[in-house]
Amino acid sequence: MSLDEKLDQVLKRSEELQQLIAVHEEPGSEDYTAKLKEIAELTPVVEAIEKLNDGKRELAELEALKADTESDAEMRALADEEYRSLSAQLPELEHQVQIMLLPKDAANERSAIVEVRAGTGGDEAALFAAELFQMYQRYAALRGWRFETLDYNDTEIGGCKDASASISGRGVFARLKFESGVHRVQRVPVTESGGRIHTSAATVAVLPEAEDVDVHVEDKDLRIDTYRAQGAGGQHVNKTDSAVRITHMPSGIVVQCQDEKSQHKNRAKAMKVLRARLYDQQRQELDEARAADRRSQVGSGDRSERIRTYNFPQGRVTDHRINLTLYKLERVLSGELLDEVIDPLIAEEQAGLLAELQ
Repeated sequence: MSLDEKLDQVLKRSEELQQLIAVHEEPGSEDYTAKLKEIAELTPVVEAIEKLNDGKRELAELEALKADTESDAEMRALADEEYRSLSAQLPELEHQVQIMLLPKDAANERSAIVEVRAGTGGDEAALFAAELFQMYQRYAALRGWRFETLDYNDTEIGGCKDASASISGRGVFARLKFESGVHRVQRVPVTESGGRIHTSAATVAVLPEAEDVDVHVEDKDLRIDTYRAQGAGGQHVNKTDSAVRITHMPSGIVVQCQDEKSQHKNRAKAMKVLRARLYDQQRQELDEARAADRRSQVGSGDRSERIRTYNFPQGRVTDHRINLTLYKLERVLSGELLDEVIDPLIAEEQAGLLAELQ
């Protein structure tokens, strides 16, 4: 199907929905609500298509005016100038429309669960994991998203063994999904007296938050254990069994939460993470079933894959999936310039999807 045919298809569907809403559907019904949602999703696409079509029509009129020898010479010169300007704008308009027509990941608009774990490197890996967790916290604040810590297991020197957070807002998963993978740090640890550069790592997992309709969890499939929450070094931080560990027997997934003093709140947070992991597992199974080779150009998203290196001596951040290097390490780790890494990853993903559609 050509691009013009696709555009006509979208416009016809929009008109059809408008007619159905106006004449046939019962306001408030489930079908009515679904059609309103589809209209809302199509509206920006329709506006972009109409802008593109208007531009094409105007270009044709300007071309005709340029070719009209009976027109005033000054008018033809003006038409030629406008023609060249519009000719330069139309390819970008067409590209924007193509991007809007790309198949959408159903989870893109969702909030997300972010999990960070210290990897190889001992105390230094834990310190780096804590910095990554803080990076996402500050990045969320800059974008106006809500950041809620679900679980945080610290170390005696201020590092983080593992932590998880719920980040709520529109399009959180669409941007943060590229963070899944192994993040590597190269620097001289504070504990290193000889000045040698060490390499450590932390893993990040970003899961779209699941809704109740996505995942059905049977109580009989859960084993729930409670225990006393512990702080750094193993000291008890309270005297009640407020921490919760939930094991989903069929999948073997284990989640735990001890961040709250209330057992009830910890259980609710742990269930939130469990649902997200089960939903992520379902998504991965569906992706594999549809086509093993339908992976974007930015990598497989496999969390065992090394995706990024933070080199402190050089002040450098390198994303290995797209060979992007920025000498702005501190501002990336502060969350301030994380978009300068994420935006090219999104563009690369879109380019890969466009190539698949050709």
